[in-house]
Amino acid sequence: MKGKVVHMGQRGVGMAVDDAQAGGGVAEVVAQLVAARRAGGHLGHAAAVAELSAEAAYRVQAGVADHFGWFADGPPRHWKSGGASRDALLTHAPLPPTGVLHSPADLARWPFALRGIEAEIALRLGAAVDVEMAQRLGAPGLADLVDAMAVSIEVVDSRWREGMGAPANAKLADLQSHGALVLGDWVPFRAVDWAQQRCRARVGAQAEVVCTGTHAMGDPAWLLPHWLRHACGRFGALPAGAVLTTGTWVGILWAQAGDAVHVAFDGIGQAHVQL
Repeated sequence: MKGKVVHMGQRGVGMAVDDAQAGGGVAEVVAQLVAARRAGGHLGHAAAVAELSAEAAYRVQAGVADHFGWFADGPPRHWKSGGASRDALLTHAPLPPTGVLHSPADLARWPFALRGIEAEIALRLGAAVDVEMAQRLGAPGLADLVDAMAVSIEVVDSRWREGMGAPANAKLADLQSHGALVLGDWVPFRAVDWAQQRCRARVGAQAEVVCTGTHAMGDPAWLLPHWLRHACGRFGALPAGAVLTTGTWVGILWAQAGDAVHVAFDGIGQAHVQL
């Protein structure tokens, strides 16, 4: 698929937005986030967009992506999804391709305003998925869609002066406070007892953090149908090889410039990034 991506239904499947009401606000927030990304740090005041709806936040994501041409050659190939629990609102963000790196990665020269570390598992699609297929998805057969998994490190950052204290939908508009994603080696996807899965994370000279069975959804693959319905609803389809990073096992661990970060999941793999 070449040329400019047509974001199919920026309102999403079954959603509606009052453009006359939302359009100006969306354009203003897009402009703030574009300026902040160009400046390489905190810039916008999130309090000024505290009334932004979730749907308007997704429109902001699309507006910023269009401005920078992140997905001009096709649908986004890397995403993040998550939520506090299975009962909470799940949110999604397509990730800029230039910020996705393979481990070991060097991000020492990246202009992060914050350096939050999340230890995650990423899942990779083994087959393309379109809107119709996404709407039919349920738990049975999900494993057939995924061909590989990898340890991932997400660096959390913010373009808002309020940082992680910004309103929820302001953070959603800012790609869920995404900074960069580091992916470890891919291994074949297999059944895992996620309740017993151990994750180890070390940030700089801080003590190692060890967690077992701490993914908010219990099973990272539980997110797949929600993500696919959202992503296909906006982009029409996702190709084989599209990647979803599925949320933190360790909360947010705060790093500083110069820290080395190492994350390992027993039996799955590891990832490393130098900040």
